[in-house]
Amino acid sequence: MIFLQLFYTFFFIGLFGFGGGYAMISMIQGEVVTNHHWLTTQEFTDVLAVSQMTPGPIGINAATFTGYRAVVNAGYSPLMGSLGSALATFAEVLPQFLLMILVLRILLNYWGHPIKNMIFSALRPTIVGIIAAASLLLMTSENFSSPDVSLWQFCISIFLFLATFIGIMRFNISPIRMICLCGIAGFVLYY
Repeated sequence: MIFLQLFYTFFFIGLFGFGGGYAMISMIQGEVVTNHHWLTTQEFTDVLAVSQMTPGPIGINAATFTGYRAVVNAGYSPLMGSLGSALATFAEVLPQFLLMILVLRILLNYWGHPIKNMIFSALRPTIVGIIAAASLLLMTSENFSSPDVSLWQFCISIFLFLATFIGIMRFNISPIRMICLCGIAGFVLYY
């Protein structure tokens, strides 16, 4: 049963997850954390952090990790967890592969058509909105703590968030470098 749920869930995410990995974050979180409870919010945030530091798209990395965790947490062996990982990854990629073949055939026939240009013009701000929604969904007490629980941890979280935002936007520091620097700073300041 868990294998069918994994396949269906990640096929659905792959089919309707427009805009790439960042835009898919809120959809993946909704399915994996809220609907199926395969991961906790903290585990999901860790998956996103690791996905940024490893090669490959976020959606595929999240599917790979979630497939493994869901099967192992359902009581199966780690070997079956690897099968769940492969199945979730395949299910996430399959609809995108099929849609890409279909869309490319259509786009090549109508590349210069004004309706195509209007559709893509309307999709751009939509994708930005989806990415902004994903960012807001991750601003939870599990990720930032809260002033009621630990004022020190909350202030450090806000500081690291602002430092990362300013470092990337103002000083054009590489996101990978910012992740590493903030990871070191978080380790030093929290412990």
